[in-house]
Amino acid sequence: MSSFIMVGIGLLAGILGGMLGIGGGVIIVPALIYIFGMSQQMSQGTTLALMLPPIGLLAAYVYWKNGFINWQAAGLICVGFLIGGFFGAKIAMLIPTGVLRRLFGIVFLIVALQMIFSPAK
Repeated sequence: MSSFIMVGIGLLAGILGGMLGIGGGVIIVPALIYIFGMSQQMSQGTTLALMLPPIGLLAAYVYWKNGFINWQAAGLICVGFLIGGFFGAKIAMLIPTGVLRRLFGIVFLIVALQMIFSPAK
């Protein structure tokens, strides 16, 4: 049964990822914590592992075909993400699970409030 739930979570995250550019952090991490009882670190590590190519390949292809990818920005952000991801993971291993979970929630709360209350561009 849990395999079907995991596939369902992946489907939901894929749909939201294709539609809104979200999924891993917003859908999968909380689902792994609250449905499967994983620790914050385990759910984050699992999510990062599954996001490796080719997860976003087909969605990116659709955006590219419609002229909605800035390759220079994507490449530069990728370099920063690669380096930052390494150091961020190292830091996450040093932070207690409860603190890390609260930091995760605070970051998403700040982002959500900013997106809700700032004018659309």
